[in-house]
Amino acid sequence: MYSFGSGVLIGTRTDVLNATPVNFGLVQEVTIEESATVKELYGQFQHPIAIARGTVKTTGKAKVARISGLSFANLFYGVQPQAGQLATAFAEAATVPAASPFTVVPANGASFADDLGVLYAATGLPLARVAGAPSAGQYGLAAGAYTLAAADAGKALLLNYTYQLAGSGQSFPVMNQLTGTTPTFAAQFFTTFNGPAVSLKLRACTSSKLSFGTKLEDFVVPEFDFSCFADATGTVMSWSFSEAS
Repeated sequence: MYSFGSGVLIGTRTDVLNATPVNFGLVQEVTIEESATVKELYGQFQHPIAIARGTVKTTGKAKVARISGLSFANLFYGVQPQAGQLATAFAEAATVPAASPFTVVPANGASFADDLGVLYAATGLPLARVAGAPSAGQYGLAAGAYTLAAADAGKALLLNYTYQLAGSGQSFPVMNQLTGTTPTFAAQFFTTFNGPAVSLKLRACTSSKLSFGTKLEDFVVPEFDFSCFADATGTVMSWSFSEAS
């Protein structure tokens, strides 16, 4: 039999009850590696007269094409995401009023979260944030509204900030948990080509690494690294093949 393509990889938490299976996120690559230590017994000759296998380490890596907050939360952090997101407004156009009050309210001022700076649209130069009354080239901020100086009346600005968006998306905080806290999951891998299929069930896994890297003119491809171990029955994994070959 033959296999082609990246297959499908789905994880299900094993450390919580009634866990929902989660697709890792449209895998591009899946690698399962078994690595055993061996010990050689030598006599007076060059080659060993016996070899014994010691411990076996089972690891996996998955590169995924789709960014899934649900898989990040469940399979690496061991938490459940909540509804709502922290959204970012970048280079939002605004204009300082021509007359007092010289106040600019951003489009999402009612749910304003964090200031990320203000720029002059014409030059790209940043304004300085101040606690008191602003002068030219400065701004104040209170209750999600920007206060500018009279000297900047009529000038075009670019606003950068974050705001809470409760109606869409998901989010989760990452807390500083005690050492030893270990989210675990079972992973089911499946691939097929022209009918014949290969399945692999990894009974107990924990993710050791989550990578999220960006690159100019390329897609983000998150990576999961995980290690596998025996479940309560002593089973590490189960291979299954549709052909007896």
